[in-house]
Amino acid sequence: MTADSTPTSANLAVLALGSNLGDRASTLASALRGVGQLHGTRVLRVSPWFETDPVGGPAGQPAFLNGAALIETSLSPDGLLKALLAIEQAHGRVRTAQDGPRTLDLDLLFFDDQVSNSSDLTLPHPRMHDRRFVLGPLAQIVPGWRHPVLGETVSRLLDKLDGIAPFGAGPSRELTGQTAVVLGASKGIGRAIAQELASAGARVVCHGRDATLLAETARLCRLWDVEATPLVADLLPEQAAKALVDQAEALAGPIQIWVQNAGTDILTGPGPGWSFEEKLARLWAVDARATLLACRAMAERMRARGCGSIITMGWDQAETGMEGDSGKLFGLIKGGVMSLTKALARHYAPAVRVNCVAPGWVKTSWGEKAPDGWQRRAIAETPLGRWGTPEDIARAVRFLAGPRAEWITGQILRVNGGAVRG
Repeated sequence: MTADSTPTSANLAVLALGSNLGDRASTLASALRGVGQLHGTRVLRVSPWFETDPVGGPAGQPAFLNGAALIETSLSPDGLLKALLAIEQAHGRVRTAQDGPRTLDLDLLFFDDQVSNSSDLTLPHPRMHDRRFVLGPLAQIVPGWRHPVLGETVSRLLDKLDGIAPFGAGPSRELTGQTAVVLGASKGIGRAIAQELASAGARVVCHGRDATLLAETARLCRLWDVEATPLVADLLPEQAAKALVDQAEALAGPIQIWVQNAGTDILTGPGPGWSFEEKLARLWAVDARATLLACRAMAERMRARGCGSIITMGWDQAETGMEGDSGKLFGLIKGGVMSLTKALARHYAPAVRVNCVAPGWVKTSWGEKAPDGWQRRAIAETPLGRWGTPEDIARAVRFLAGPRAEWITGQILRVNGGAVRG
């Protein structure tokens, strides 16, 4: 699963992909690259590939590889369809017999909640609800997408087709029945964490300061067939952190998972223009004081209920140090958060588990625009040879929040591509 982590106001669309001629997997991968290169378009999620028998068409066809993709695009439905047909043609698609063998098939299944029935394009795709080879991959990436004509979610359509439905938490939905609050979920790492916990079945409260961005995060979470609610609040005021805990539980009921991801951005936007003292004051208020007050207040409630998991955000260079003013500031604040995590874990055990994720070089908005020297440094210091992604951090948070980490507390999990500090 690829969970998008950056702000978007573009349209969401869902594609089905299939191939039963040639090197099927390579063709589908190439087609996805082509889709991602379309104007104003990004691929957000891709299902696993499924091998399926042909449905209809001439006898004796090879098996298909089928999959699905969620994209965002600034193209119109007709413009997107035209682009998809061009990608098919570039991969050798020749239309002969109906439902015949093909190098590549790209179908536009959904485009937001639009409904149309023109000579060139029908939305939603008219036969998708009867085809398991379409619904199966779809349920891997957008189980909560509601068919605008039939009024059913993708997961429900698949259940009806199969005549069987899952009940309760399973291996891939291990957080079903739990409610998670993700602070700082407007974009970047926080948005990725919110989507990852949603994909695990958790109801999600998405906190941040920008209502528009939070609404988009909640929308992406709901595509995992869970409840997702935005919660707008600023953590800068002194009493804001404890008030946020009250607001979250008033909104969503008892919280089982609390992810303290909110932080002050001093590297992009207006942050670089602040004085050293203002950067320190803002980091102290949001990253340090709010972390202590919010986590303490939530831990008290969790302990009273007998269970809960809290995850904080550290920094993999906090303990060893980095040159420059940013190194001084983040070392002080994030080093404190990492020590606080251990103190909270000791104090609230055994009812509440408290752990910290300490990211390394992660390509958030700063990393996307960092000068060449920083780009080279990040790769040179990372044995696995690439920048981390918000999704890398989100998967670590999911692990610590879930049942597979039930004997883990007070730990600092460094997610940094193997970098050894010190």
